Amino acid sequence: MKEHLAIEAKNLDKDFGDVHAVKDVSFEIEKGEIFSLLGPNGAGKSTTISMLSGLLRADSGDASIMGHSIRNEAAQAKAAIGVVPQDIALYEDLSARENLVFWGKMYDLSGKALNQRVDEILDIVGLADRQKHRIDTYSGGMKRRINIGVALLHKPAVVIMDEPTVGIDPQSRRNILDSVKELNAAGMTVLYTTHYMEEAQELSDHLAIMDHGKIIASGTHNELVQIVGELDKIELTVNQNGSNLIDAWKKLAGITEITSENGSITLLVKDSNKVLPSIFETANQMDSRITSVEIFEPNLETVFLHLTGRALRD
Repeated sequence: MKEHLAIEAKNLDKDFGDVHAVKDVSFEIEKGEIFSLLGPNGAGKSTTISMLSGLLRADSGDASIMGHSIRNEAAQAKAAIGVVPQDIALYEDLSARENLVFWGKMYDLSGKALNQRVDEILDIVGLADRQKHRIDTYSGGMKRRINIGVALLHKPAVVIMDEPTVGIDPQSRRNILDSVKELNAAGMTVLYTTHYMEEAQELSDHLAIMDHGKIIASGTHNELVQIVGELDKIELTVNQNGSNLIDAWKKLAGITEITSENGSITLLVKDSNKVLPSIFETANQMDSRITSVEIFEPNLETVFLHLTGRALRD
């Protein structure tokens, strides 16, 4: 493994028989960076995380974490990581402090060193004033912050976060994203999985887009956006069922992709200024009225739509 890498995954594969969850996945994460796996639910992100953290054994392939193979040096690889699972892994009838002390002992911490580290973690997650309150009195966002704290107790070189902001309020989500940035600024490497395009866009030094168990693109945000070049994204709604209209629009020059979801139609076009008049004209010819239209510059969702033919939120 290259010295500058925190994680190097090579050809990871996991087949559950009825579902081939991860297919020949490879990526590299530099020490000290935030790397995101971005993709819809069911893309294979959590299965990949489970293999890296030792919860699942890969059918084939290998990965190194801080130079240690997950196959041949599993104990050393596990010791180098802290894992924030998608589901809350706390004891509801214990206080935040009691949870942290319990999990700290699982990491072989004890005595003064344990209590000092628990104090540090409570400050990091901003819950020192609520440390004696039972977890079952916490909001979803507060539980997730303590969940993150558990993963940091043993000062891992790498923290792996699996969809840490799912199902929480906007303020808690903001706190978690800011915490990720602060941890990274302090030198920690972060592997972050999400299906929220804006999170990956805000946090990531590098990212990989996953779909149906495969990595379909990877690079920096700017490198990925260059895949679609000068394509614009147009989102619009019409006053009736748009299926016939979509078929007609597909024949227009300059339109590369069209998808429809929940009454909204999304188009990828080469030049919105040139294509929009034809879009409106076609709608008029078919006795349809466009009721709203928005134009967006290329972003990660545009890349996903271009590569898969459907929206990232599907």
